[in-house]
Amino acid sequence: MQVAVVTFDGFNELDSFIASALINRCRKDGLEAFITTPTPQVTSMNGVEVTGQRPMEFVTEADVVLIGSGVRTRDVVADERLISRLSLDPARQLIGSQCSGALVLARLGLLVGMPACTDRTSRPFVEACDVTVLDAPFHAEGNIATAGGCLASQYLASWVITRVLGEKAARDVLEYVAPVGENQETVERALRAVHASEAALH
Repeated sequence: MQVAVVTFDGFNELDSFIASALINRCRKDGLEAFITTPTPQVTSMNGVEVTGQRPMEFVTEADVVLIGSGVRTRDVVADERLISRLSLDPARQLIGSQCSGALVLARLGLLVGMPACTDRTSRPFVEACDVTVLDAPFHAEGNIATAGGCLASQYLASWVITRVLGEKAARDVLEYVAPVGENQETVERALRAVHASEAALH
């Protein structure tokens, strides 16, 4: 199973790198994430230059697509040519967004009839798309998930791992990366966030 972590120019390093790093701890089980970019190189909001591992067109073949955030997301959603390269299929793919990435999902019409999570700065812009924003770090309905707050990217990654490989795989990854002495607390918090969305739908 392949994961496209869509990373635009001006991206937030925490959002793209945390999600991809956690998911890539499951490579041995067949789940692998790739930094996917619209141009061969992109520069983060803090000046970190990154070479994309996959071109934007990779999103059409990926099993999972995660839309990262950044300081130029509003420019992204206004760019018709760029948006047209994001051909996503929620019936076939798991699709998630991090912080301002919710703007991209809204622009693609993927948040119709469902609330979303995003960061405080992006909230008014997401709400302007007629999307209800939750005061929560993570929300998922079916094959679509949104996360709000940089460190909520661990919840987005946990959702992907749980959906693809099961809860035990997610627990193993989270327990390994958790701060020493806070392992159980970290694991339970992440899985509670993921399961809370599922419980709300039943």
